[in-house]
Amino acid sequence: MTGTILNVLTVILGGALGAALGARLPARMRETVMNGLGLMTLTIGIQMALGTRNVLIVLGSILFGGVLGEWLDIQKRLDALGKILEARFDRGGNAGTFTRGFVTASLVFCVGPMTILGSIQDGLVGDYNLLAIKSTLDGFAGLAFASTLGIGVAFSALTILVAQGSISLAAMWLGGALGAVTRETPWVIEMTATGGVLIMGIGLILLDLKQVRVGNLLPAIFIAPLIVIVLTALHLKF
Repeated sequence: MTGTILNVLTVILGGALGAALGARLPARMRETVMNGLGLMTLTIGIQMALGTRNVLIVLGSILFGGVLGEWLDIQKRLDALGKILEARFDRGGNAGTFTRGFVTASLVFCVGPMTILGSIQDGLVGDYNLLAIKSTLDGFAGLAFASTLGIGVAFSALTILVAQGSISLAAMWLGGALGAVTRETPWVIEMTATGGVLIMGIGLILLDLKQVRVGNLLPAIFIAPLIVIVLTALHLKF
């Protein structure tokens, strides 16, 4: 859990600093920064998605994950949590900005290979080096996001604590059952590629091109490794 705690602290620090600095930036400058973040987020998502070894696995994960996510209405629950935090901690802010910052940052910081691999390594053997690197990156990203999306970005640290903490605890509990997990592990590759599609959706939101309900696609990240595991158990090539 050491890496997760470090990650939480850097996001809080970066988010708080970014929110303080962003209030002093002209509207046009904040808009330009937001466009830059959107373009970079889209680029990262494309890069991750192109790493798949079988696009049908990613496609199936997104389709089934989307159906499950819509049924569970995850996006609505994330928005509701953001609004609760907004009402409690940001009464003087612009309506909706806090929630958008919280939800967007939560998705960006928790969808990606470093989140999964780092949390598993931290839980299995106490190696938090990967999460330490992620913490540094998230701290600077949090600063940039908060400069335009506000203090809600800092509160995404709660999501990081729950998501990464849960993975680390699960890895600690499962122990050797997970085996050696690296970036080249088949299920990690497809999970990363599927996460890349979701990151692309976030990029579209930041660029105001399409309001994708990325939260409702989150189950896809867990369906992708399940598909790979089933195919491997059946000795089918993918």
